[in-house]
Amino acid sequence: MELMIIFPAIDIKDGKCVRLIKGDFNQMTSYQQSPFDQAKIYFENGFKNIHIVDLDGALKGKSANSNVVKEILKNTELKVQIGGGIRTIEDVNTWVKNGVDKVIIGTAAVENKDFLKTACEKFKDKIALSLDVKDGIIFLSGWKKQTKILAVDYLKQIKNFGVSRVIYTDINKDGTKLGPNIKDTVELSNKVKIPFIISGGISCIEDIKKIKSLNNPNIEGVIIGKSIYDGDIKINELAKQI
Repeated sequence: MELMIIFPAIDIKDGKCVRLIKGDFNQMTSYQQSPFDQAKIYFENGFKNIHIVDLDGALKGKSANSNVVKEILKNTELKVQIGGGIRTIEDVNTWVKNGVDKVIIGTAAVENKDFLKTACEKFKDKIALSLDVKDGIIFLSGWKKQTKILAVDYLKQIKNFGVSRVIYTDINKDGTKLGPNIKDTVELSNKVKIPFIISGGISCIEDIKKIKSLNNPNIEGVIIGKSIYDGDIKINELAKQI
């Protein structure tokens, strides 16, 4: 197993690669590369994993860009973790059948813990939990909806369900390139024995080196998005960290 997995991110909206700042669709940048071309670039540079979010799916509650993702699955050997609009066991089943490595459940997992539990039991080691957190509180539905649930309380309730990894995004950091919230993520990951993926705010190679240097067995990987697209992190430099 890799010491730390690096997940370049592809966010898809209307079939295009986009990035948001703090989840705000009014602050959205579209990029030239198609999601497939972008995935191919990652694959050709030696990356083994990618993180894909179907933003239309997250907004509408059902997958809207599955053809784009299927093209990536069919034509590369990348391990894909996919999220956005996955709300039913049928949704999970469809993705697993299509060959994704992990299916990410977010909103539906928080709104219905039984659904998360069933999915974990039915699809062993296939379910990743996405938690979008701001000041300790969980947000849902593409960050449009604030709950009153503390991330730490929720994690304690689901820690024995069999979730294969937690993707922890600090909303205050996401898309800002101000550096990730390593401290809170590590603190939370120490409370439950589930591997965590750090997401949000990665600004430079130094951030990645810092996370790697923690040598924390609870931190399984890191997701990098906007910094790649904006050129702050060069793909070939990032590839050296794999």
